[in-house]
Amino acid sequence: MKVFLSHQSADSPLAARIAYRLKAVHSIDSYLDVIDPYLGRGEDLADHIRAEMGRCTQLLAVVSQATAASQWVPWEIGVATEKDFPLATFSGGTALPPEFLRKWPYMRTDAELDEYARVSKTARSAFVANKSYLGESVAHGRSTKAFYRDLRAALRQ
Repeated sequence: MKVFLSHQSADSPLAARIAYRLKAVHSIDSYLDVIDPYLGRGEDLADHIRAEMGRCTQLLAVVSQATAASQWVPWEIGVATEKDFPLATFSGGTALPPEFLRKWPYMRTDAELDEYARVSKTARSAFVANKSYLGESVAHGRSTKAFYRDLRAALRQ
């Protein structure tokens, strides 16, 4: 399992803290999309991001007021949605994410992030256990649905 951490550059410190907690406390790898300045913009950057997302199994979007200025966070969420990745957001503090992002589970505290990690591991284990006899596509769909159901229940959403 590997989590793609999508964020706007102003939220890099929070995204780095989340990446550290996922790794140190839960042994979950992540890709923090800090883009190499030599990559440029546009198509090369989009190809780079798509390739990194292809190495991940889910997306966690770090959102704040600064996210409204990002063209990449919404694009990454769209790509993750197309891939049927388990998707959630982390906004930190007391702010709720924008309404359109509340379609997916959202977190604001370390305790909620810990629930995210627990549910993610359970869903991933179910996928691995079921893919040999259900097929990869069906097992993926079921584990993603279970992720949403279980995380929403844990977060009381």
